[in-house]
Amino acid sequence: MIYKTASDWRNAPHKRVLLFAMSGLGKTYLSNLVRAQGDWFHYSIDYRIGTRYMGELIADNAKREAMKVPFLRDLLRSDSIYIGSNISFDDLKPMSSYLGKPGDPDLGGLAWDDYTYRQDQFMQSEIAALHDTGQFIDRSYELYQYPHFICDTGGSICEWVDVDDPNDPLMTDLASKTLMIWIEGSDDHTAELVRRFDREPKPMSYDPVFLLNTWTAYLAEFNVAADKVNPDDFIRWAFAKALAHRQPRYKAMADRWGLTIPMDVVAQVKDTEGFERMVADALEMRS
Repeated sequence: MIYKTASDWRNAPHKRVLLFAMSGLGKTYLSNLVRAQGDWFHYSIDYRIGTRYMGELIADNAKREAMKVPFLRDLLRSDSIYIGSNISFDDLKPMSSYLGKPGDPDLGGLAWDDYTYRQDQFMQSEIAALHDTGQFIDRSYELYQYPHFICDTGGSICEWVDVDDPNDPLMTDLASKTLMIWIEGSDDHTAELVRRFDREPKPMSYDPVFLLNTWTAYLAEFNVAADKVNPDDFIRWAFAKALAHRQPRYKAMADRWGLTIPMDVVAQVKDTEGFERMVADALEMRS
């Protein structure tokens, strides 16, 4: 870790942190909190993916749907209207709509090959955006004069990491530049995530092997053809499997490359001073 002790952290003129966890456990909450108080640059991986790496794909998908409407098709072909993605730190729906869900096309589902193709695009984009972290650390200080830096990752970071390889290229790159912190949820938090997802299921990205195994198991368990799957039912079912799939990966990442901080502790942080104290306390406990 780039800060080995609480003293190293407290005395560092440039504090650099990367947060990872399932969605809904406080990554963006902490990032927005420290950014709002002036000295921290907030680098959002999902925002970077949706603008730099998948922006054209997202916009073209919206145009493809608009071309099905004769009135809009004529306007698009004459360049009379413009369709773009208005993605933001707090609204990632354009990217979710592009990723989509597999299943019955009459229910908005994608064919499996199309779905996995988009999953692969997202995987490559997320890995690239994560590797851009060092570039944005330099940019945030040299261009904008922010002394401190926080990276807010997507929940799928653990899908692209070999947690058994101490030389995993993605993790060694990130750990050499940032203090990596896993926000650990309790069983109660997990149950709440499931309830929240059940109310509003949204597309997610998964390791290809896990995804194929989950899809195959779903088809077998419910005895349904691929083109008759209810897309929302499948991703609800897959989400519950994903929580159990991701938890040990997050833990292994934190054990090897960073810190673990419980979500209950994160929820008590109300300002930058509290955030810095929380990290110092976690470093003291680890040492």
